Amino acid sequence: MSKYEGMFIFPKALSDEALEAVISSVGTEIEKLGGAVKSSTRLGRRAFARPLKKQDSGHYAVIVFELAGRSLPALKARFKLMDGIMRVQIVSAPAVKEA
Repeated sequence: MSKYEGMFIFPKALSDEALEAVISSVGTEIEKLGGAVKSSTRLGRRAFARPLKKQDSGHYAVIVFELAGRSLPALKARFKLMDGIMRVQIVSAPAVKEA
């Protein structure tokens, strides 16, 4: 399994409870495909440089997870269908060197 880092942007209109529910559903989708969430960090609400889907800001979160590489396209397709996600970018997480 490979380690990935996903940057998620959620609509600014979401309440704290709704935001937690959407982040939880993201983790559920990862687990459905045989992956595992390693960490989840909320970065708060930030303004956009230019409007995105007629919004001027959104809630940001970074989720680090492990998933088989062959399952990544299916995961991205599921995220496109979810209503609570405005934008997502997934990259390979950098390797951590043991000291």
